Amino acid sequence: ARSCEGEQMTAYVIADIDIHDQDAYREYSALVPDTLRPYGGRFLVRGGAFETLEGDWRPRRVVVLEFPSAQHARRWYGSQEYAAPLAMRHRASTGKLVLVEGAA
Repeated sequence: ARSCEGEQMTAYVIADIDIHDQDAYREYSALVPDTLRPYGGRFLVRGGAFETLEGDWRPRRVVVLEFPSAQHARRWYGSQEYAAPLAMRHRASTGKLVLVEGAA
């Protein structure tokens, strides 16, 4: 979906995280909310039970973040605020992340 000129579409970062170090990941998780606020980000899903309805996808930990736009999400992911927590997450886990725009 593409936005009309001047119109921003909500965007989502969807992650499948495989945690290797629970303690370090817990520490990372405590830091993330403060990094999201300046970019208008918020958690919609932060782990929790899931059910595979089709295919063979078996995510480890599903996380969904919502941002006002894809630009906000990109700025958060590359931000100074998130740099140290991101390095911590990389040490504690492996992940697959996608950025997707919402429906118009």
